[in-house]
Amino acid sequence: MTQLPFPLTEEPDPTTAEAARKLFAGPVDFLKGVVAMQGLPSGDRIEVCFAGRSNVGKSSLINAVTGRKAIARASNTPGRTQEINFFTLGEERYLVDLPGYGFANAPVAVVEKWQRLLKQYLSGRQNLRRAFVLIDARHGVKAVDEEIMSLLDSAAVTFQVVLTKADKINAATLEKSLAETRKRLQSHTAAFPELILTSSEKGDGIPTLRATIAALI
Repeated sequence: MTQLPFPLTEEPDPTTAEAARKLFAGPVDFLKGVVAMQGLPSGDRIEVCFAGRSNVGKSSLINAVTGRKAIARASNTPGRTQEINFFTLGEERYLVDLPGYGFANAPVAVVEKWQRLLKQYLSGRQNLRRAFVLIDARHGVKAVDEEIMSLLDSAAVTFQVVLTKADKINAATLEKSLAETRKRLQSHTAAFPELILTSSEKGDGIPTLRATIAALI
């Protein structure tokens, strides 16, 4: 049987899943919001970040993976997150919520400022172990996603695609979306060779994402 490129990450075994659950059940706290590179906290911890187009479900996913109802602000208004938000995960990790890219309901000058900050961060954060690039399973990879993934390629930052809102489409449409995503990823040198499929509402894929983050050292 031919192995698909970019297969789905396997679900963790019960022991691994429980260890990851305990990590996220421990202290997870908002540290600070950053609007300029000089405001970044010390890079003395392992760091993972979440990037995605506006309204991809990033805040909802962060809330789901941390098991908190509103640690990240969810909004129906695209572009609400206009700064880089840092959260501490235990004593050894940062979780980072990046500003949504693409369409944003904000003045052009504001949009340009935070898009520039986003690119500077992705290009220059030495302790960043992995970027999770969120793709809406209903819509697939868009041009703005390609731009961010290409930036990560050039910065040699490993990124892993996480498909969100998988519960919103039927099985046939989901398979088509997965096939198209796999095709688009083959040209990206920094792409981690596995996909994670999630639903923040139903909890699908959350243990897998937790275990993936917990395994990064």
